[in-house]
Amino acid sequence: MAKIRITQTKSTIKRPIRQRLTLLALGLKKINRSVEHEVSPSIMGMVRAVEHLIHVEQI
Repeated sequence: MAKIRITQTKSTIKRPIRQRLTLLALGLKKINRSVEHEVSPSIMGMVRAVEHLIHVEQI
């Protein structure tokens, strides 16, 4: 399967709790930290929900 690298680029300060929890579910806790995930519908749904806070690239 394809993999993606997700990097948090913006802070979660003053963001709705749902967006903060989505970033935690993706494994992101601090700015400029990256995680790698397999592409799946659930992961892509989470990415779309917080796409303004992250940067996504194909591996």
